Amino acid sequence: MHILITGAAGFIGQLLARDLLDDPSYTVTLTDVNEPPVPKGVQYPQNARVITADLLKGADAIVNKSLDAVYAFHGIMSSGSEANFDLGMSVNVDATRILLEALRHTCPGVRVIYASSQAVYGQPLPKVVDDSVIPTPQSSYGAGKIICETLINEYTRRGFITGFILRFPTISVRPGRPTAAASSFLSGMIREPLNGEECVIPLEDRSFKSWLCSPRTLVYNLVLTLSLPADAVPPHIRQINVPGICVTIQEMMDALANVGGQDKLNFLKEKEDPTLKPILESWPTRFDNKQAISLGFKRDASFEQAVRDYHFEALSR
Repeated sequence: MHILITGAAGFIGQLLARDLLDDPSYTVTLTDVNEPPVPKGVQYPQNARVITADLLKGADAIVNKSLDAVYAFHGIMSSGSEANFDLGMSVNVDATRILLEALRHTCPGVRVIYASSQAVYGQPLPKVVDDSVIPTPQSSYGAGKIICETLINEYTRRGFITGFILRFPTISVRPGRPTAAASSFLSGMIREPLNGEECVIPLEDRSFKSWLCSPRTLVYNLVLTLSLPADAVPPHIRQINVPGICVTIQEMMDALANVGGQDKLNFLKEKEDPTLKPILESWPTRFDNKQAISLGFKRDASFEQAVRDYHFEALSR
C-alpha cells in the first residue's frame, strides 16, 4: 500500500511514519516544505521516499496514480493561525484544496484521512458534545478546519475521494520543543519538568479541563482508519470525533508528581495569558464517542499511564 503523508516533518507525521515503516506492506512518501527525515530506527527505511514540496505551488510532484491513501497533516497551528490570518488561511485552507484537486484528477476515489481538531467547536456548548452539535469555531485555526471539513465532505459525496475527517483531541504528551499551538503547554507541563526545565501554564485555574489523547493511542486510531469500510459513515458526513479523556490541570500535575516525583512541580509556573485564555476556554472538554468506539477506535485508560509511556520512551531514546 502506497501512502502519502503531508506535513510529514511534524510530530504526528513522524510518529505515524515510524509505525508504518515498521511494516513491510507499506511504502510511504513523506513531504513537507522542509525536508522531512525518515524516522530513525525503523525496520524498513528503504520503503520511504522523501519529497520537499510547497503545496501552495502545486501538488503534482507528490501526487501520482500509485497512491492508495493520503494523510493530510500539513498546517499552521492555533496560535500561529491567530497571529497571522493570511498565512493560516493559505496553508490550512488553500493548500488543502490544491491537494484535493490534484487527488481528484490524478487518483480519483483515493482514501484521504484529514487531521481536523476539536477547535472546530466554540461556545456555547453542552456539557457533553456528540455528533449532532454544530461546530461554531472561535479561532482562525478552527475556522480553517471546518472549511476543509466541508470540502472533504463534498469531494467524498461527489465520489472524487474517499475522505475521513478525524477531529483530534489535544495530543499529550508530545516530545520535542514547544509549538505555536495554544494547547502546547498541555504537553510542556509534563515534558519540560521531566527534563528539568520550566513550563508556564497560561491559566491560573487548576480545575480547567482538557480533552486529551496520547500519541500512542492516536497512531492506533490513524492506522485503523486505513481499513475502515468506505461506507462506515455517510458520504456527506465524514467527520469522526477521535476518543479522548477529560483531564484537569490539577490531575495533570498529580500525574507528573506520581511519575517524576513531587519536586518536578517546582518547574511549573502559573501565569494567565489573556490572548490564549479565550481560545482555550472555547474548546469542548467532554465528548460522546459512541460512534468512534463502535468503529473500533480506542481511548486511553488514564492520563497517568500516558505520562508513564512518555517517560519510559524518553528514557529509552
